[in-house]
Amino acid sequence: MPMIRPFPLLLLALAAPLAARESLGVYDGWAAFRDEKPLRCYAIAKAEGAPRKADGAALLAYATISTWPERKVRGSVHLVLSRAVADKAALRLDIGDKRFALIAKGRNAWAPGPREDAAIIAALRAGSRMRVSGGGFTDRYALAGAASAIDAATLGCARRG
Repeated sequence: MPMIRPFPLLLLALAAPLAARESLGVYDGWAAFRDEKPLRCYAIAKAEGAPRKADGAALLAYATISTWPERKVRGSVHLVLSRAVADKAALRLDIGDKRFALIAKGRNAWAPGPREDAAIIAALRAGSRMRVSGGGFTDRYALAGAASAIDAATLGCARRG
């Protein structure tokens, strides 16, 4: 059974409109969704801890692994950070003993390219914890359920009906 513990409802409200979103499953601290237009499937997890406040607004940090079939993109790593950083700030993603440099702009961070995406996903599958740090902050993630959510997202976009 994929659901191990309740998934934070906050993640269900991350993007508009919920009616267009199909849940592909909840896997411990990760979930998988499918959007129809444009077709996109993704695994998503919220960073641990309470959202940070800045000027009265909650800043939710989360990580996604996305597939966009029409764009021929598979396994794209994207992080929304708990704090904005300067463009080209030095950000590091740590998973176990693996270290990855990220490209940052504002509150967003990405792997530099498809090879790095693949290496990060391989480390996610084998790891238990992930940490993103730089610019005076650290966002932490538990990786239980990540591999199952990534697989569900990949399969969700493999089917066309």
